[in-house]
Amino acid sequence: MTDQSSGQGFSTRAIHAGYEPDPQTGAVNVPIYASSTFAQDGVGGMRDGFEYARTGNPTRRALEANMAALEGGTHGRAFSSGMAATDAVLRSQLRPGDHLVIPNDAYGGTFRLIDKVFSQWGITYSVAAVNDVDAVRAAITPQTKLVWVETPTNPLLNIGDIEAIAAVAHDAGTKLVVDNTFASSYLQQPLALGADIVLHSTTKYLGGHSDVVGGVLVTNSQEVDEAVAFLQNGAGAVPGPFDVYLTLRGIKTLAVRMDRHSDNAEKIVEYLGSHAKIEKVLYPGLDGHPGHAAAAKQMKRYGGMVSVLVKGGRQGAQDLCAATKVFTLAESLGGIESLIEHPAAMTHASTAGSLLEVPDNLVRLSVGIEDVDDLIGDLDQALS
Repeated sequence: MTDQSSGQGFSTRAIHAGYEPDPQTGAVNVPIYASSTFAQDGVGGMRDGFEYARTGNPTRRALEANMAALEGGTHGRAFSSGMAATDAVLRSQLRPGDHLVIPNDAYGGTFRLIDKVFSQWGITYSVAAVNDVDAVRAAITPQTKLVWVETPTNPLLNIGDIEAIAAVAHDAGTKLVVDNTFASSYLQQPLALGADIVLHSTTKYLGGHSDVVGGVLVTNSQEVDEAVAFLQNGAGAVPGPFDVYLTLRGIKTLAVRMDRHSDNAEKIVEYLGSHAKIEKVLYPGLDGHPGHAAAAKQMKRYGGMVSVLVKGGRQGAQDLCAATKVFTLAESLGGIESLIEHPAAMTHASTAGSLLEVPDNLVRLSVGIEDVDDLIGDLDQALS
């Protein structure tokens, strides 16, 4: 799914890549093709390759081409959720007896799928800190087929040096998968740094409005794409055309939203850094963050996700989550509205008792694009 817009700027690609105005009507937005099947011109005479909506849909094709262009890849595949995309990567690339390396603070849903489902099918895994290249190297075994990296990680916001980890993975004959959800395509380009597969939960920053669930995979490998496409069709975890349309609509404003998310996050980090009730602020834009140098090298900016360790332990964290009024207590992230959550009891509850267990006093903020003075004022009253 190559795109002629590859030499254009990011925002231009975000708005135009994957779709030209309809030649018949001039419609500037991709139509929502709400059809489960497509007429054929004789047996096997498919029009533009379309036969059945699980196999392919014109609206979905536009999103897949758009995402490939944004990530600098040649193949994009859209799914009904980020976890469906995760499942497709794992099932397409792993077989019983294979091994993968995952972050020691991976997203709880990713860990749950690997630990509770794939482990039942003979897949083993090791954990390693993404900010420790030597630890990643040490975790690789002769059976390793994938190194899985989130950067920034969810929820501790650790940074993996993608270029360095790619070199380690490739030296060992394994593929590198980068979950780029927290950074978004605007802030980080993993394929250009050596990654083999890039994954997004498009539910988050790409959709950007907390109104649609989806996932996407992008790669430059035809072999990987063919394996993923087989599962996309065979298992059928595909997005509907209206969901695809909403995602495309969100992507058009990704660049301006990410800059505003980053602006607001930086000011909130400055406020929280000197607050008496905050033990520590976790944000890759801080000079003291252990992954700051790697983030500065591979990210355009540092994003809208901020995590804090709150004084007062678990109760202190939950009190903060319960007291905000502008920040909404909710799971997920990356929308225009600000969200707050307690990972240990919410998104990462499945990691309790494991090597991926998160601190009880951790609070994760998804900083939205509201007026930043209102966001700081809300945190101030909640911490008072």
